[in-house]
Amino acid sequence: MSTQLVSQESETQRLQLAPELGGSVTAWEWKTGDGWISLFRPWDGASVDRYTLACFPLVPWSNRMTQGGFEHEGRMYAIHANRAEEHYPIHGDGWLQAWQMSEHAQDRIKLTLESRGFDRSPYHYRSTQTFLLLPDGLQIDLTVTNTGQESLPFGLGLHPYFVRNDRTRLQFKAEGVWLSGDDPIPVEHATLFPPTWDYNMLSSLDGPMIDNCYTGWNGKALIDYPDRGLSLTMVMPDCNGYTLLYRPPGRDYFCLEPITHPIDAFHMPGQPGLAYLAHGDSLALRAKFLVGPSGGRR
Repeated sequence: MSTQLVSQESETQRLQLAPELGGSVTAWEWKTGDGWISLFRPWDGASVDRYTLACFPLVPWSNRMTQGGFEHEGRMYAIHANRAEEHYPIHGDGWLQAWQMSEHAQDRIKLTLESRGFDRSPYHYRSTQTFLLLPDGLQIDLTVTNTGQESLPFGLGLHPYFVRNDRTRLQFKAEGVWLSGDDPIPVEHATLFPPTWDYNMLSSLDGPMIDNCYTGWNGKALIDYPDRGLSLTMVMPDCNGYTLLYRPPGRDYFCLEPITHPIDAFHMPGQPGLAYLAHGDSLALRAKFLVGPSGGRR
C-alpha cells in the first residue's frame, strides 16, 4: 500500500505521521545510547486498520455510543456503526478520514480536517492536530470547531498505543471506574477497584482485560520502563477527570487515552464532559508525553 508519510526529527526524537490514514501517528521514537527506541507502538507499514497505528485522534466525540445515536434539544440524531468488529459506533469519525498537512515547520506539524456530514453524520466541523517536538517529549494539540448550523454536543480524545513488556509499570490517580456488563458499555460506577485495576500506585500491567473509563483522574500518568532506563509521563493540563485504560492481556502494548468525556456520555444523566458547541464555537485538548529517567531498577 502506498501511503504518504510526513516526518519530523530533532536531536532526541523522531515522529512520523500518515495524514491520509485518519491523521494518525505511525511512529514516535526516542534516541538513547543504544539507538532509537519506540515509545508508541509502531505501525506495521501495511495495514489500513487504524487500530494498527501508533496514535489517532478521537473527534468529534470519543469511545462508544449506544442507541444508534443521541437526542439533543428534542431531536434524535442518528450515528451509524463504523467498525466491523464493533456493535456500536466508536471514536467519532475523524480517524476514518484523510487529513491535510497545513503546516510543516522545524519543530511542528499541523494537520487539518474539514468534515461535512461524514457517513450521514449530523456533525460538520473543522479539526486540527498540531504536533510539537519539545526538548523533553511530544505535545499534541487537538481542536474541533463546529462549522454546522446546529448546536451539538462535542467531545475529544487521543488514542495512543504505548509499548509494554513484563517490566513496564503504570501509575495514575483515579477515584473510581465505570464497570461494564457483557459488553464495554458502563452499567455501574465503583470506587472499590477490582483486583489489579487500581493504578494509584505504580503497578504491573499484567491481568485480565480492562477496557473501561476511570474517573477522578488528575490529568497525569506515569509509565515506567526500568529495563530501558526511562519513563514516560502523560499530562493533560485541562483534564476534567476522565481517562480510558485499554489493557488487553498478553499483548505488547496498552492504551491510556486522554479524553474529555466518559464512554456513552450521550446517554448518561447530564451528558458529563460533553461540550455544547454552537456554530463557530471550539473545543481543545492538549496532551504532553514527556520523557525522563526511570525510577526503577534495570
